[in-house]
Amino acid sequence: MDSEGQHKSAASGDWISGNGHTCRLEGLLNPSSYRFEILRKERLSAAVVRMVIRAPLVAASARPGQFLLIRPQETSERIPLTISHADRAEGTVTIIFQEVGATTRELGAMEEGRTVKDLVGPLGTPSHICQYGTVACVGGGVGIAVMLPVARALKEAGNRIVGIIGARTADLLILEREMGECSDELIVMTDDGSKGGKGLVTDALAGLAERETVDHCYAIGPLPMMHAVCQLTREKGIPTTVSLDPVMVDGTGMCGGCRVTVGGEARFTCVDGPEFDGHLVDWDTLRARKSIYREEERVAAEARSGKA
Repeated sequence: MDSEGQHKSAASGDWISGNGHTCRLEGLLNPSSYRFEILRKERLSAAVVRMVIRAPLVAASARPGQFLLIRPQETSERIPLTISHADRAEGTVTIIFQEVGATTRELGAMEEGRTVKDLVGPLGTPSHICQYGTVACVGGGVGIAVMLPVARALKEAGNRIVGIIGARTADLLILEREMGECSDELIVMTDDGSKGGKGLVTDALAGLAERETVDHCYAIGPLPMMHAVCQLTREKGIPTTVSLDPVMVDGTGMCGGCRVTVGGEARFTCVDGPEFDGHLVDWDTLRARKSIYREEERVAAEARSGKA
């Protein structure tokens, strides 16, 4: 449709615009747009699941770095999960998650053809994608799934991508092929040496920084890993972006549950993040806040499994 025709349709209420995208209003009014069916499900490892869910309105606006809130069933908690891929043509979003608590286990138990109760997104501030030069994309564990769309976008922006991915063992390593496809160089590390180099992703990053200039670093994974990467890159003078995942409730900045301290100021991960300058994050406070509900999470997991 040309701009004049689109303008006329928009004036008549057939089209709406937002976040740089335009879609037909009928999509908002169509009940099927809110039927979040699981179209495909795949286990990437024993506890990591990839799901493709029909969510055309979310897919139309999703950008790298953003997330969604999902509630698998009526009695489930709402949890945030990063949008690993959005297919606008198919009208789907892909999520990759690890079954670690009651809600992720509930979601992981759902099969193709079922629908999740609620799905809201895209949320959060998109990744800042620009041409840095050489970018180290460091992903650990299930954080590799969060890193993948960012690495793809950085590659499309003209950067040289050195992917560094790691896991405890080869069986826990995910998305090696996909990360390799968007990386100019891919370094694989496992704690036990069962795949790639033996050691930590920080070992590989230190070696990379010794042999060439790294203009920017992205680090996404377990909190201790991101903290360790930031300690290393601070010493090397490499600007570093991290993606944080504190406790989150409403996802729109109202409850303050996801607040973190960045540069001495309180920031809300759900609206100001989830990406921040890793050298400004108060890691001690973040670590304490992430563990505040550990006992409640254990009780909930046992109750859902019938052990309580």
